[in-house]
Amino acid sequence: MLIIGLILFGMLVGALAQLILGRQGKGIDWSMAIVAGLVGSFVGGLLASLIAGDGLAFRPSGVVGSIVGAILVTAIWRWARSRQRA
Repeated sequence: MLIIGLILFGMLVGALAQLILGRQGKGIDWSMAIVAGLVGSFVGGLLASLIAGDGLAFRPSGVVGSIVGAILVTAIWRWARSRQRA
């Protein structure tokens, strides 16, 4: 159940990152949302939690860090994809 919860949380955070950056196309790219959410949550959430001194517990600083991390991963992904096409 924990793994399913982490995947769902990552998907939601990744989708939120796409909404914040603006959708490109008709809807949300769910494959990008899952990957960006999981990677962004791991990197951003872990760093924010450790910097805030919360440790590895589920805290608001980790959620905010997860969203920021997912936004960064999504922005880098879009930048790399646009450079690949050009």
